[in-house]
Amino acid sequence: MLNLFKPKKKTSRARVLIVDDEADIISTVQYRLEFCEFDVITAGNGKDCLEKAANEKPDLILLDINMPIMNGYEALERLKNNPELKNIPVIVLTAFSDARDISKAAEFGIFDYVTKPFDFPELMGKISNALGNKFQQ
Repeated sequence: MLNLFKPKKKTSRARVLIVDDEADIISTVQYRLEFCEFDVITAGNGKDCLEKAANEKPDLILLDINMPIMNGYEALERLKNNPELKNIPVIVLTAFSDARDISKAAEFGIFDYVTKPFDFPELMGKISNALGNKFQQ
C-alpha cells in the first residue's frame, strides 16, 4: 500500500554558531550554511561567543582564533570548562596554520582545525562529521 498520507519525518535543523571578527567571512559562511539548511548564529569575538553559546545552545561552533576582546583560545578554555557547553563540538576556522597553534587548540579538545583560506566542501565534510547522524533523515 502506498504511504501517500504518511506524515513526513520531521527533522530539526542543526544550529551553527560562527565566531569571527571578519564580517566577510561570517557573511560568506553564513550564506553557504543557510543554503545548506542550517540555522546560523553569529558572534564577532570570544566574549559574544560565550554569551550566544549559553543562550542559544548551538549544535556546533566554528571559531576563529585571532579576535578582539577575547580571542579564540580564551573562548575555548571557557567553553570547555563550562559543564553546559563543554560537549558542543568546536571546529577552529582560522588563518593560524602553525603547528604550535594547531597543537594549542587541540589541547582544548576541539573537533577539527581548518585554516583560511578554506575549501567549503572540505569544511562541510568536517561539519557533517562533527554533527554525525544527528540531523540526517
